This record gives sequence, structure tokens and C-alpha cells, in this order.
Amino acid sequence: MQTARERILARVRAALGRQAPPEETVLRTLADYVARHPSGPRPPSEWDPVVRFRERALALSSTVDEVETMGGVPLAVARYLAANGLAAEAVIWPQAAGLDWAGAGIRTHTRRAEGADLVGITGAFCAIAETGTLLLLSGAETPAATSLVPETHVAIVPVARIVKGMEDAWALARAERGTLPRATNFVSGPSRTADIEQTLVLGAHGPYRVHVVLVHG
Repeated sequence: MQTARERILARVRAALGRQAPPEETVLRTLADYVARHPSGPRPPSEWDPVVRFRERALALSSTVDEVETMGGVPLAVARYLAANGLAAEAVIWPQAAGLDWAGAGIRTHTRRAEGADLVGITGAFCAIAETGTLLLLSGAETPAATSLVPETHVAIVPVARIVKGMEDAWALARAERGTLPRATNFVSGPSRTADIEQTLVLGAHGPYRVHVVLVHG
């Protein structure tokens, strides 16, 4: 039985007059072209990536905390939730389930986010210093809903996963993943819109809050 993704791609191929998925040789040719194609001009980037990411994330209305080790993340998140008057309960990605959330007083659920979930805790494939952006790749263990459905999105980001620019993020994804997943999501602060009378409103199409915990060790 075809998946929804396969059916969609089949319709795209039919519209393009193609009868089958690209052959492996075609895919290798495309990958080789991307690898050899030079990047366009980029602005100077002598700044420290961690410092730059923090500055740009704050400018985008995200909040940022920093801890020395991964073990310090639950307490940092607990402080953030308490400071914002939020319930100490969250849906989390499986990769974060091994942290001591109970010891920090946070009740967690390792599943896809649902409409009633108010806090979602995720990791990130990487973070982009130049723009203060998070890159999240969807998958069975990294469901996109966890960062999109709850009103508050908390992202755990090791500083070793901060790259300088967007070009570096794509290069890292190709190097480590090869084939990109069904969805790649760039998160640049809380959801916002100014469609109505040019008045900025946060949380229009997603989280009201984005909080990033940077992990140094």
C-alpha cells in the first residue's frame, strides 16, 4: 500500500511526464553538482557563533538559557516554566526522555503533541548563529508536532551543533543525513503575524514562546 508521501510524489512525477523515481545515477549526479557548486557571497562572520546565536535569538523574541551539561537541562526548564507561570508538564521527544525530569518536578509524556499539550520540549538538528534560527528535521523520533502544536516550545541545543550560516546547516544535513526527511522546519522565534493593521501578534500560527537551552558540555 502506498503511503501518502508516495502518492503525492507519484502525482508530481506524472505531472512532469516521468514514470518512475529518479535512478541512483541521477541522484548521484545531482548530489555531485550540489557538492561542487560554489556558495554565493557571504557577509563577514568573525563573530563567536554562540554569542551571535544568543544575540539574534533574543532579537527574535526567543529566550535563551545556558547550562554546562545535559544533566542541568531539566532544572533549567523547571525554572523557566515557573518564572512564566506555566504548568510543570510537557510532551517531549524520545531523545530527551532519559533526562531526570521527575527530579526537576516536571511531568513528561513521550508521544506526539496533541491539542491540549501546552509545552513541547525538543532537540534541534542544529542552530544557525547568523539568524538565531533552529533547524528541526521531522521523523518518527523527532515529530514536528512537538514544536508546532503547544503554546510553548523549549529546544535543547548543544553548542557544538551551532553552525554559522544557512549554507552550513544545509551542508551538515546533507553530510549527516544524505536524504532529507519529509519536513525540515526553521524556527526563528515565536510564531508571529502583522497581517491585521500591521500590528505584530505573537503565537498566530504556532507557539507564543520559544525558549532555547544551550548546553556547553
